[in-house]
Amino acid sequence: MGAVIEVENVVTRFGERLVHDRVSLHVEAGEIYGFLGPSGCGKSTLMREIILLEPVQSGTIRLFGDSVAALGFEQAQRLRQKWGVLFQSNALFTSLTVAENIAVMLKEYTVLPQRLIDEIVAFKLDIVGLSQKDGGLYPSQLSGGMKKKVALARALALDPPLLFLDEPTSGLDPISAREFNALILKLRDMLQLTVVMVTHDLASIETTLDRMAIIDERRIAAEGSLNEVKRVDSPFIRTFFGGNAS
Repeated sequence: MGAVIEVENVVTRFGERLVHDRVSLHVEAGEIYGFLGPSGCGKSTLMREIILLEPVQSGTIRLFGDSVAALGFEQAQRLRQKWGVLFQSNALFTSLTVAENIAVMLKEYTVLPQRLIDEIVAFKLDIVGLSQKDGGLYPSQLSGGMKKKVALARALALDPPLLFLDEPTSGLDPISAREFNALILKLRDMLQLTVVMVTHDLASIETTLDRMAIIDERRIAAEGSLNEVKRVDSPFIRTFFGGNAS
């Protein structure tokens, strides 16, 4: 089906600190792809560069075949509607109800009537496993798992083909984390999504990811399936997977 994301020779610096040194990877349509690596290796920074929240200093990033460096303002705005993002903090508006949080993107990017927005919100609540009654609650009234589901429903509000998840199981208990991973797999198949996930969670890596890139020492130490990555001789990979490495 072709690559949805292509990263070629990306170099990122913060002052004197080199974060990425000619990083290259690609994400195929329909797969769940993970960014892995030690803390501070630039996983979330790379995701922010891909979703246009950080400028690309050197190298090339292409989304759906378009180079992000060549985009004008209006082109970038249209492209942003092709993906949804679930941030690690969930980034819910505390003064808005669950339903109002999900509706934010619809009100920002469409001219749909309120009746249709309400119907879409109800559908998004349903597909992430929340009830219509939950739509009237405020974020302060939700459990951690429910907050993740609300943020996920909001990320899917515009029916994007591409979904980014930044440490989606962070802060969840093991049962809630397993349920969330199962939900991502179900939604990928139901909605034909391409999913990019920044994660440290071994359970997510082993049960959810199709392929992954290991960022270590500012470069891609390995890219491929879990079994392919485990065969690569890398200090981080040996330490991270420990006894699970083959």
